[in-house]
Amino acid sequence: MESMKRYDEEFKKEVIRKFMGGRSVAGLSRETGVSEGVIHKWKNAMVVRDDGEVDKEKLAMRKKIRELEMEVEILKKAALILGRPG
Repeated sequence: MESMKRYDEEFKKEVIRKFMGGRSVAGLSRETGVSEGVIHKWKNAMVVRDDGEVDKEKLAMRKKIRELEMEVEILKKAALILGRPG
C-alpha cells in the first residue's frame, strides 16, 4: 500500500494559483500527479469563511481577478505590437 504524500504549502498554493488562472482541475491533476479530489480539498481550504463554509463568492472573485490580470497582459502586448505605449 502506498503511503500518503505530503505537499508543502507553497506547492499547494501554486497549484491553486494555476487553477485560479483558468487551468482545469483534471489538467492540474495530470500535470502534478495529485488527485482531483485533493486539489478540490486544497481549493476549498483556501477560501473558507469564519463559519467554516466555503466562500464561493470569494472563490469566484479570485478567479475573475486572475482572468482580468491575464486580459491586461494580453492588451499590453497587443499595444506594443501595434506601436502604442502600454
